[in-house]
Amino acid sequence: MSTIEDFRAMTVDQLDDELLKLKKEQFNLRFQKATGQLENTSRVRQVRRDIARVKTVAQAKRASDVTK
Repeated sequence: MSTIEDFRAMTVDQLDDELLKLKKEQFNLRFQKATGQLENTSRVRQVRRDIARVKTVAQAKRASDVTK
């Protein structure tokens, strides 16, 4: 699990890549849940929250780039 400081240290492009990676993981976790193969159910919540964190940090970085 990544921390908010890790995300803040990334560039906007890196955040976009991380978001794509997390979305793929979320899809795979949902697929595992549907087929009954999901073992670590708490990971679904962690990924969902990491996606929200990445989106929040990316939005803030984009907003600060516009004001500069």
